[in-house]
Amino acid sequence: MANDLLLEARGLSKSFGALRVLHDISFDVRGGEVLGILGPNGAGKTTLFNLVSGDIRVDDGALVFAGNKLVGQPPYRRCQMGIGRTYQIPRPYGGMTTFENLLVAASFGGGRSEAACYARCAEILRDCELSDKANRPAGSLTLLDRKRLELARALASGPKLLLLDEIAGGLTDDEGKALVALIRRIRDSGVTIVWIEHVLHALLAVADRIMVLNFGEKIAEGAPDDVINDPEVRRVYMGIET
Repeated sequence: MANDLLLEARGLSKSFGALRVLHDISFDVRGGEVLGILGPNGAGKTTLFNLVSGDIRVDDGALVFAGNKLVGQPPYRRCQMGIGRTYQIPRPYGGMTTFENLLVAASFGGGRSEAACYARCAEILRDCELSDKANRPAGSLTLLDRKRLELARALASGPKLLLLDEIAGGLTDDEGKALVALIRRIRDSGVTIVWIEHVLHALLAVADRIMVLNFGEKIAEGAPDDVINDPEVRRVYMGIET
């Protein structure tokens, strides 16, 4: 339900050997909002997504989604619970058609029969501007269309929470505007979004709140204007000394 607490993260930490990637990260995400995540390369942003989606295990901390504990749940189960995500590098099933990629996501991720998924998958293809490529092998798509397919597959699973990992990278200004409009429509449909993005103007056009990471620690969180004008954020993320 809108504005109810959907995702709770408490004290998340992750290390790879001696390298500490995340340390004691806590935040909440409420239904219907868009939370943007900023930070320089190596800040731990994608690792945070991997902890939420279950791609890697939490060392310490707790994750609760819609009242259910996530730690210990495999990725496929989290997807069925309503967590969808995209990846920086698209991961389509290259030998399947674009439409078949969506059917797999909708049937296995969403827990529905293929027949029950056709109309919704066709609608998602239209929204993501892929209708004319529905019958092409996904491996033959351009990078831009593979990014569109990555978003479409995440939507096909029927997520309550959508994790977007730098989906706007490599887009032209016009393509970026179209993406922002699409993400607004997704939010307006009732899907909650957490969005990692380096294309700042795209993120600021949609985000209700922003959280900033640096070297695995949270250094700021709040309203977009307040965060962007924070002296530490300007120094770390924009290289501006104040």
